Amino acid sequence: MVSVSERIQIDRPVEAVFEYLDDPRNHVEITPSLAEVRNIEPLENGGKRVEHTYKMAGVGLDGELVEQTHVENERLHFEMRGRLTGEIDITLESVDGGTEVRYSAEYDLPGRVLSEVAKPFVRRYNERELSTTLENLKTRLESEPEN
Repeated sequence: MVSVSERIQIDRPVEAVFEYLDDPRNHVEITPSLAEVRNIEPLENGGKRVEHTYKMAGVGLDGELVEQTHVENERLHFEMRGRLTGEIDITLESVDGGTEVRYSAEYDLPGRVLSEVAKPFVRRYNERELSTTLENLKTRLESEPEN
């Protein structure tokens, strides 16, 4: 398993951050290697099922995200299905008028040999990817005019 985790403080109310993250199309805008989301379907729990294409080291990996937990203004938890399997957990907490976003992902790489050889590279790659995603989220939301 590869695990990455990071947090960031965003100078926007938790409701605005949640609203932005709750729309899967916005993740393509902030996540550098997320090439596409499609076939977004609402789920009974308030979450969504989304097909996606993620590019890792130039290789397109198709898959599906199924939101297992959807707690408004608090948490989005996804199961990853496809060539990458695992979980993504995003939690939000109101802090000093802004929002602390904690984002963690844990997943298996496809193929046993590839997994062992590539694990250090993939971990560093995804740590940078996660940092960039959170910085992009912060920049995007803090540059929007407040309603």
